[in-house]
Amino acid sequence: MLFDLHRLATSTILYQPQLRRLEEWDNAGTVARSHILNNFIETNQGKTAPELEQEFSQGASLFLVRLTTWLRLTYMTGSCLDKLLRSIGVFLSAVSSNHYLIEFLEVGGVLTLLEILALENIKEEGKKESIRLLQVIANSGRKYKELICESYGVRSIAEFLAKSKSEETQEEVQVLLDSLVHGNPKYQNQVYKGLIALLPCASPKAQQLSLQTLRTAQSIVGTTHPSIVDNVLKVLSTMHLEVQYEAIELIKDLVNYDVCPALLKGLVALLIPSFKETSKLQPKILNDSSVLQLTAHLPVFLQQAAAAKAIGILAHRNTSLAEEMLHLRVVHSLLAAMGNTDHSNSQRQASLTLKYFVQLFPVVEEHVRKSMGEELYKLFFPGSPCSCPQSNAGDLYMKIDSIQADILAANKVNVTKALYLSDLSHSNVSFYFGHGNQDPVAYNTHFQKEDVEGKE
Repeated sequence: MLFDLHRLATSTILYQPQLRRLEEWDNAGTVARSHILNNFIETNQGKTAPELEQEFSQGASLFLVRLTTWLRLTYMTGSCLDKLLRSIGVFLSAVSSNHYLIEFLEVGGVLTLLEILALENIKEEGKKESIRLLQVIANSGRKYKELICESYGVRSIAEFLAKSKSEETQEEVQVLLDSLVHGNPKYQNQVYKGLIALLPCASPKAQQLSLQTLRTAQSIVGTTHPSIVDNVLKVLSTMHLEVQYEAIELIKDLVNYDVCPALLKGLVALLIPSFKETSKLQPKILNDSSVLQLTAHLPVFLQQAAAAKAIGILAHRNTSLAEEMLHLRVVHSLLAAMGNTDHSNSQRQASLTLKYFVQLFPVVEEHVRKSMGEELYKLFFPGSPCSCPQSNAGDLYMKIDSIQADILAANKVNVTKALYLSDLSHSNVSFYFGHGNQDPVAYNTHFQKEDVEGKE
């Protein structure tokens, strides 16, 4: 009897401070609650669930309920939102806090966090804390990742990444998307497609982060989506070198998948911009000569230069890919790009890439020399006999005149037919296009047809 009275007295003493703390919260206004949240974060950040229970006399869940209730009532106004979310994060990120997580999810916590991302009147700091809470939830296990995806989370998160103005917040979003694509077989394809859909967005940082995460997602998903080729090639028109770098890194991965033929064909096609794209400049050029200075930033020319660079990188990495691109008339296209006097970087990248093809394939050297003429070829390829010692393929654009540029742009080089006459090691190379098992007549007919289509 005495023992029971002692236990009751002790629990009453422990309960009274907890009761006063909850009453203080219930009676406080917005300013006072802000101070309570500050004190709570400073005092309890990093504590485990048992430590939080001890702090609240086994009643921590009562305080969490008050926090989640206030969140649902005020999240649209953004009042103390970042502090409120960080306070909830103290509970959700604590060790052995699974029961807190379940309590938060049962009251619609995930939907609330996703809605915060879409509200325009919410400050960036509040949205960043929302992303961090979603990270905590996603990292708690597969079923929680599925819950986020089932709540249309991938779409909301991707849209927020595209619209966010804070690079720090965007990097937090990347961490979340990376978490959602790992250990989530049911919805990993959904995340993968969401990343592809982000590529055309206007934010360079979002493009860069999406490309980085796509490399990981592609290796996890295994199969490719048909739209990835077109979207990645369009990214090459960017002015931002860090985005271009990530796009080329992804291209280096994609050539190992079934989209390789379409990817190579698309890259070669970018070397000769369509008349529709280049004609957009003509009225401006005729009206104002000063506009000529802006042509260096025409997206189609940036794309042309990046494609020439990517082709060079792929050719250096894999001779089989270089040979495949010969059949796509890459030599003709590179020469044409070298003649683009409106964009010096296109000329430079095309020259450097063509130089490698000349060094790699004697048949290419023969055709390029014949097309250029001896004088221009000596400027282009310093390794050739009688060439100028100071000549450099990368500097060729600074040395050629308008007539020589026109010769390059209008070249008719076609190495495809000569490949068979020179017996270019076809039988020893495995091609991605699947011609290795065809008979010679059918193989020759295939490329004759491609040649006719190219001329048209």
